[in-house]
Amino acid sequence: MSNAFFNFIENKITPVAAIAGTQRHIMAVRDGFIGAMPFMIVGSFLLIFAFPPFSPDTSFFIGKLWLSVAQEYFNEIMTPYHMTMGIMACYISAGIAYNLAQTYKQDTFSCAMLSLMTFLLISSPYKEGSLPAAFLGGSGIFTAILVGVFCVELVRILKVYNIGIKLPEQVPDKIRHSFNLLIPAIVIICTIYPLNVVLQHQFGMLLPEIIMTAFTPLISAADSLPAVLIAVLLCQVLWFSGINGGAIVVGILQPFYLINLGLNQTALANGLPIPHIFAEAFWAFFINLGGSGATLALVLLYMRSKAVHLRAIGKLSVVPVCFNINEPVIFGSPVVMNPVLFIPFIIAPVVNAVIAWFATTSGLIAKVISLVPWTTPAPVGAAWGAGWVMNNTLLVVALIVIDIFIYLPFFKIYEKQLLEQEQDQEVATA
Repeated sequence: MSNAFFNFIENKITPVAAIAGTQRHIMAVRDGFIGAMPFMIVGSFLLIFAFPPFSPDTSFFIGKLWLSVAQEYFNEIMTPYHMTMGIMACYISAGIAYNLAQTYKQDTFSCAMLSLMTFLLISSPYKEGSLPAAFLGGSGIFTAILVGVFCVELVRILKVYNIGIKLPEQVPDKIRHSFNLLIPAIVIICTIYPLNVVLQHQFGMLLPEIIMTAFTPLISAADSLPAVLIAVLLCQVLWFSGINGGAIVVGILQPFYLINLGLNQTALANGLPIPHIFAEAFWAFFINLGGSGATLALVLLYMRSKAVHLRAIGKLSVVPVCFNINEPVIFGSPVVMNPVLFIPFIIAPVVNAVIAWFATTSGLIAKVISLVPWTTPAPVGAAWGAGWVMNNTLLVVALIVIDIFIYLPFFKIYEKQLLEQEQDQEVATA
């Protein structure tokens, strides 16, 4: 049964995952989000600064000073937030188009600008001297993805059928590239824009609002414990088969992360209860402590191992794993295709997810309101992501202890096997 299961992973799951991990559209979406990440991290940081983690009646002098500064300069502090997290879908749309155009060897900058123009055209129609921003943030992410892909595919198809404005070879490349956008821009303005206008006047809804409504059931389903557990299991199985499961699964989950985070931040800014649990900080700092498989606990066990190989891997991996980089331990142990470590590699993050989920729903820890770099050490990142709530840090420490006990019996079995191999090698050498 064990061999059949491992053969199924190797022969059925691994090839499909490898194809998905290299599919150009999936990679473009992933890289588009990555490109927008620095702006969103800065915006999230300023949101926390605008809402200090102190009670209004605090007597702590730093808290009083922070509250007074935040209250007096609230609009000034929130302006960078509105220009980053508040319009993150603009960056994402341009980033996806840029990266997808790169795979087709198209003019990347032109495709990015076309995507940005199209996204603004349908998401923020000019009204009374201003551009509405309701769908430029988290609510417009799915629209940004569709627009980024559509614009590049439109440019590609027009090029395949040789439809465009022909200019002499003597014309500089920059001018030729700019004229190549005329036909795609006209097509968009003559098709998608009228559709958006009709929807707005007939139904009182913009195209991004309709798209968001269509995806609402999927967003609600993604913010549930069963969805979290499915994502965890898929990620671990892919890693076990030697494929970076985090890159694939997180790439798929990224739109849901950011939508949930955007809605949480909007609720915070309006003084409403924080609605969503499943955001990137929840995944990185409560489920995968030390990287996929919650391998921080395994590394701590390795460091005191009697087996020379495991002790060396533990010392080599301890610093990277504190920053959620665990390739040294996954491939050095190895955990990949290792039947002894397969069970705790699956169970530890699942247990973490269940405990953290119920701790959040019961109010023992705070929900995520900030985007934090995934390389932040988990105890720090868990508190930072919730606006510096220290209960989150305490839960992380408790989860690490639980993970140690989960890994311990399987670690002992694997250590015993390696010790026997080392003894046989010493005898053979002697």
